[in-house]
Amino acid sequence: MQLEQFLSQYGLWGIGIGTGLEGETVAVLGGVFVHRGLLSFVPAVLAAALGSFLADQIIFGLGRRFRDTAQVRKLRQRPTFKRARAFFDRHPLSFVFAFRFLYGLRTVSPIAIGTTDFPAIRFMLINAVAALLWAVIFISLGYFFGQAIEVVFGKARLIEMIIGTLAIVFVAAYFVRPLLVRR
Repeated sequence: MQLEQFLSQYGLWGIGIGTGLEGETVAVLGGVFVHRGLLSFVPAVLAAALGSFLADQIIFGLGRRFRDTAQVRKLRQRPTFKRARAFFDRHPLSFVFAFRFLYGLRTVSPIAIGTTDFPAIRFMLINAVAALLWAVIFISLGYFFGQAIEVVFGKARLIEMIIGTLAIVFVAAYFVRPLLVRR
C-alpha cells in the first residue's frame, strides 16, 4: 500500500501512526490532505505531533531501559550515536528540543538521550513542545505547498513506473539471455 493510500484510508490515525514510523514525509503529505480539504488543520497537527511524540517517548524509554545491554553498547559505537551524544553533552536542553529537526540524528537521538541520566519527565515535557512545533511546521509546509508537492509526486510516480518497467526488462533479459544462448 502506498503512503497516500494509507493516509486516505486511515486519515488522522494514519498521520499519527505514519509520523511515528516515518516522520516528515507523512506530516507533509498530511498537510497536502489539509490543502485538499480532506482533513482539518488543527486535528492533523495534533495527530502528527502525537505520533512523533509517542514514537520518541517509546524510543527514549527503550534507551533508558536497555542502556546496559549488548545491543545498545554496540549502537553506542556508531558514528551517528556518537554525534548525537556529543551534541547532547554540549547542550542538553537545546538538543532535546532540536534533535527531531537534525537530519540523520532523528532516530538515534532518543536512544542516546535515554542512555543518560537526563530526567524522563523533563524529556517528556520538552519532547511534547518540540513535537507540536515540528508538526505545525511540516503540516504547514504540506498545506502551503500542496499543489507543487502533488505535481512533484505525480512526476515521481511516472519516473518510478518507467524505472520499474526498465528494471523488469533488464532482469528478464538477464535471465532469458542464457536460455537463448544455450539453444
